[in-house]
Amino acid sequence: MPGGILPFRQFIIKVHSRCDLACDHCYVYEHADQSWRARPKVISPAVVAQAGARIAEHARAHRLPEVQVVLHGGEPLLAGARRLSAIAAALRAAIEPSCALDLRIHTNGVQLDEEFCELFLAQRIKVGVSLDGDREANDLHRKFASGKSSFSQVVRAINLLRQDRYRECYAGLLCTIDIRSDPYAVYRTLADLEPPAVDFLLPHATWDTPPPGLEAGQTPYADWLAAVFGAWKADGRRVPVRIFDSIIATSWGGASRAESLGLEASELLVIETDGSLEQADSIKVAFDGAPATGLDLSDHPLDEAAAHPAIRARQLGLAGVSQTCRQCPVVSSCGGGLYAHRYRSDTGFDNPSVYCADLEKIITHIRADLRPAITTTTPPSSGHMLTGGQFDSLATGFGDADAVGQLVRAQRSLRRGQLALLRERADRTADREFLAGFDLLAQVERDDVGAFDLVLAHPYVRTWADHCLGIIAVGAASLPKEAAHLAAIAASAAIRSGLPAEIDVPVIEGYACLPTLGRLRVREQAVTVAVTDGCFDARTADRKWRVRLADPESDADWQPVRQLRSGTFAVALEDTDPYRDIHELSAADRLGADDVDRWQRQFAVAWPLIERAFPDYLPGLTGGLSTFMPVSDERDEETSASSRHAFGAVAAALPADGDVLALLILHEVQHIKLSAILDLFDLCDPLDTQLFNAPWRDDPRPAEPLLQGAYAHLAVTDYWRVRRRHELAGEQALAAEERFARWRMLTAEAIETLADSRALTPLGARFVKGMRATVQPWLDEPVPPSALAAARAWADERQADWRCQQEPSEP
Repeated sequence: MPGGILPFRQFIIKVHSRCDLACDHCYVYEHADQSWRARPKVISPAVVAQAGARIAEHARAHRLPEVQVVLHGGEPLLAGARRLSAIAAALRAAIEPSCALDLRIHTNGVQLDEEFCELFLAQRIKVGVSLDGDREANDLHRKFASGKSSFSQVVRAINLLRQDRYRECYAGLLCTIDIRSDPYAVYRTLADLEPPAVDFLLPHATWDTPPPGLEAGQTPYADWLAAVFGAWKADGRRVPVRIFDSIIATSWGGASRAESLGLEASELLVIETDGSLEQADSIKVAFDGAPATGLDLSDHPLDEAAAHPAIRARQLGLAGVSQTCRQCPVVSSCGGGLYAHRYRSDTGFDNPSVYCADLEKIITHIRADLRPAITTTTPPSSGHMLTGGQFDSLATGFGDADAVGQLVRAQRSLRRGQLALLRERADRTADREFLAGFDLLAQVERDDVGAFDLVLAHPYVRTWADHCLGIIAVGAASLPKEAAHLAAIAASAAIRSGLPAEIDVPVIEGYACLPTLGRLRVREQAVTVAVTDGCFDARTADRKWRVRLADPESDADWQPVRQLRSGTFAVALEDTDPYRDIHELSAADRLGADDVDRWQRQFAVAWPLIERAFPDYLPGLTGGLSTFMPVSDERDEETSASSRHAFGAVAAALPADGDVLALLILHEVQHIKLSAILDLFDLCDPLDTQLFNAPWRDDPRPAEPLLQGAYAHLAVTDYWRVRRRHELAGEQALAAEERFARWRMLTAEAIETLADSRALTPLGARFVKGMRATVQPWLDEPVPPSALAAARAWADERQADWRCQQEPSEP
């Protein structure tokens, strides 16, 4: 970025500085800053031209793919349709050669008619309208100077936007909260107007001028919002509500969708009717002149505004909030609240929000609800949850591409959330090594999100993060030394993206380990990795290496991660990552070339078998399997495991043949899918302590492990069901018949045990019902009597062993 500044991506252009309503809560006219009085009523064509030229210049300098411009006021419609049309055309002509333009307007709706709607349609302008709810709520503030209600005129305007011809112009509604209003009536009125989104805004206030009704020890705004949240949930979340969606997104590690929440840097600049450049309008509540920068379009490029100390103060993330906020458990969602609401005359903006207690309460309330019960008609709206259809698709034992894709996205957000939590601790303790890795990783994300996501999705990145967070959870004051591994993760992402960078990475047991790529034998305690075109250099105090990724033998000390391939599908054969030993099986040392060849030969048999005979499992396999970790324990050719903390990875000994490997893959990826579901929802009551008979084991199991086993054995049963019919003949087919009979019986028994257990949540009961629906028809499929008898004898022997274990031993 030129000059190291953060570019603006959103611009508010004031096209008219007066208003036709007299709202008594307006931040422009009713609060401390009164600069509107000295400004032109209407923006001139010359200022519009300067604004377009400056924005285009800024976009080119920073290679911005798109900017958003919001035409604002006062009331922008007072400028008239012809003038607004000319403004829109001028801005498009100036900006669109440089980048895409998302052009919007925000209005009180009083003047909006078909002429304006035709203008918006022609100029591709999206329209946001202010409405504070039902008539009673709206009339508390949004009235004409005469005291007349504006409600009917605004609703008429919104209904015009709802018409099919103009629907594409309808952007949403903005509602300023008044705790005297009925939250249910407010929500119903707004939702019934079918907005693409609703913004609920807290009334602008500061510590010097607190909001109405706020008293020490009380949280009336949180209580009001909690009531709306309940109504929103009960209504199937049919309308996106930005404050709720932002809390949900940030709680999962995503980005905020509202200016008033989250730790995202501000990228907003206001251009007044006279060409002055200012901070966000909300700051007008602090003091007269608060939003001013002293800059204007005529004499100052926008980079100067971006470098202004007041602008940069809102771009510091966690470092930009007060010390109190940095230590708060909800800061990643709250972000210290809206910047303006932090103001106190003696300490400036270095305070928590005046709404601090309300924000903490509503965020905690919503976070407690992040594992909702799904119904067919009311799927959760969070981008990281599952719809009812997706959930049911997975409950069958299979899972379509959409459902598995949601699981993958949820895992991505979980890892982002882990990094955010570690970053918060690093900021508090000034951990330079971690912060250097974090900054480089953030730069890769901005430049090449594909490389960022690929490395972040590596199973053992989560293993590492869980390890670090576990140490913090037991009371560590600072990040553990293992947190420095983030530098290696960031270096891998930079190498994959080709981003020129240099960073020191830790050496673990003699190796510089680069997740997804491999490891370099260095022996020293520190190594610097520098990314160059198509390769990377590494150096210590007395040695240098150059590794070309296209030539894995470019340096004898480089041990790349090998891959197993079949057609277009590939998985990593991971024997280099230092955090891979997570599966309760001993990780194998570096494999020799012969062992890799054996793995490849068997994979070349297993994967085509799966593609041919088990296509219903392919979405789960291609989305949920990325890595094999070879283990050294080869007591059993079917030794394998997966871990909830390593989504995408299967640990396994080399199976006897490709057929066994195919079964192993189907079995373990079932565990991987269910573990990802359990990261989102409680299917079993976490307080239930019962133990149950798992018919394939000698030891009793709690409900969740039994559910894991039953879900995995759906695929095992299906494997033998298909193989006995279409893939095998003679004695092999007879043996497959017996295994099918055995596993369908045991899987069905486990499902019924779960269904009757009273250990499931309502959502868990729904999930088990889906499993039952899959296995039930299999119970009616004909099987030779000899196979049935052998399966029954095997099960009876297991049952006898179980009963013996349950009998009390003699004293």
